Amino acid sequence: MGQVFHEYEPNQSLLLPPSLDDWLPEDHLARFVSDTVDTLDLRSLVKRYTKRKDGRGQLAYHPQLMLKILFYSYAEGIFSSRKIAKGIENLVALRFLAAGNLPSHRTIARFRLENLKHFERLFVEVVRIATRSGLVKMGTLAIDGSKLKANASKHKAMSYSRMKDEEKRLDKEVRRITDLAKGIDEAEDAEFGEDFRGDELPEELRRREDRLAAIRKAKKELEEEQAAEDKAKGRDKPRAKSQRGPKIKRPNGVPKDTKQANFTDPDSRIMGDTKKGFQQAYNGQISVDAEAQIIVAADITQCAADVGQLVPMTEAAMKNTAKSPKVVLADAGYKSEENFQAMEDLQVKAHVALGRGEKDPAKASKAGPSTARMQRRRQTKSSRKIYKRRKVIVEPVFGWIKSVLGFRSFSLRGVEKVTGEWNLVCLTLNLRRMSKQLEWSS
Repeated sequence: MGQVFHEYEPNQSLLLPPSLDDWLPEDHLARFVSDTVDTLDLRSLVKRYTKRKDGRGQLAYHPQLMLKILFYSYAEGIFSSRKIAKGIENLVALRFLAAGNLPSHRTIARFRLENLKHFERLFVEVVRIATRSGLVKMGTLAIDGSKLKANASKHKAMSYSRMKDEEKRLDKEVRRITDLAKGIDEAEDAEFGEDFRGDELPEELRRREDRLAAIRKAKKELEEEQAAEDKAKGRDKPRAKSQRGPKIKRPNGVPKDTKQANFTDPDSRIMGDTKKGFQQAYNGQISVDAEAQIIVAADITQCAADVGQLVPMTEAAMKNTAKSPKVVLADAGYKSEENFQAMEDLQVKAHVALGRGEKDPAKASKAGPSTARMQRRRQTKSSRKIYKRRKVIVEPVFGWIKSVLGFRSFSLRGVEKVTGEWNLVCLTLNLRRMSKQLEWSS
């Protein structure tokens, strides 16, 4: 009888140790990630380690190693530092990238946190590699935003109105407990223990004081944010008696009663989601080049509305690629007279939906001359044909981020850290796209 199975001898000793290099196909994503990281300028990351010249402390893992395992893990939808550390033990690709090293999950998490500010620069470097490779043409650029869940619960948020009520209530509670504490006599030392003087604040008072301090801090931040918004809109100036228009119902710098702040992640905001309703979130913005659907600009905003991002995302794409787009596409969330005027100043032809006003010339003309010109452009067959491409350029990219990578919520808190993580996510998706696109073109 002939041989039926492949040879299988799990206890067979090997004369020579196996090479992990032989275990990965030549076109494996891990190889592409490794080769790309080798071309990046990491001097600023390495410099921080070389400052330590006395030889004290444990040896550090090289930034090349750490970036390779981070980039590949994110590209494969592994975001937890513990799962990345476990993957280095179990997954051939990660072990190949780690080259026999086994950094702990604490080391991985610390490296990611300490180098978040570098991910924006590395993202731009990867975009420029894609541009030099011909994967970015900047012919047609599509801009869009999507809400991504913050690392915070909406139930930990409080409105400005409730903050004022809670501040008054807790202030009364603190005064009441303080008055009671004053009556404690030194003779009650036995109740507190020999190591205490007996005049320490009760735990109940400390808890209320901590909560009161947190509410006052959040309340102050809301007021400062509102004051900045009022100043940007010119509302901080005294209103002339002859000035027309509705009077402002609230004093300058005073938020609406419904405006909220979150105590877990104060930088996040309550935002509406078509599928999940309202949640604590950030607004992730991307500019996508139509050629190979490479993300050429990425940013995070705390505002649920997209309108303020059309010009910044266009300018960021131009800066990152050193090219000016011929056409920019965006949905009705980005429409405004100021945006259209700014795009004209940049000499970039924009095709932005006007919503219901798209078929109403009178309504468009009232919004301003630039809006009227956009309305006339949107009525042409060529503009409608070009605009149809928007959905197939930018919306699939968010689908890949959320469904293929599985990235739907941030693991870090604070707008600066979240921005760094968003750049990391967009960078790794680009690497994944570039790996396939360059493989097909070769």
